[in-house]
Amino acid sequence: MNELFEAYIGRLVVRAFAGTPMDVVLQGGRLHCLTEADSGRGAFRTRPDVLIRRNGVVTQVIDTKWKRISARIDDPRQGVSKADIYQMLVYGHVYQTARLTLLYPHTLALGEREGVQGSYQVTGQEMALQTASFDVGDGTRAAERLRLMLEPTVPAGQLRVFG
Repeated sequence: MNELFEAYIGRLVVRAFAGTPMDVVLQGGRLHCLTEADSGRGAFRTRPDVLIRRNGVVTQVIDTKWKRISARIDDPRQGVSKADIYQMLVYGHVYQTARLTLLYPHTLALGEREGVQGSYQVTGQEMALQTASFDVGDGTRAAERLRLMLEPTVPAGQLRVFG
């Protein structure tokens, strides 16, 4: 299901940003996050689910997760795994972007509305991470809903520190 969710979201993001100055790369980037000290060869190639670029510069990295997250009232971290956070921090560093999004399927446990579930400032960095949910069962204006969700809306001063 993870691959199906990833492919569906990828296609929607491509549609959502068609005709805009942004271009979308699926399963791209492929930069290494480490370089071997003795040989200088790259190690541990990255492959983010979605890169959104403007004029060739990555403006946002999106990674899809077919996992249930919980409401903030049940768990302040919403069940988001540390491994997923660390993965996004690597993407932010390697792709030198300030916007990171973990995108999950929406469930009724999160309430009636899909969208941004949490916004966080990465401590000591000019980088923000958001968790968001998308209702895959509602095909109505899906690409438009996703584009509106992914556009920057939270001023940096209003972001919470994840922890």
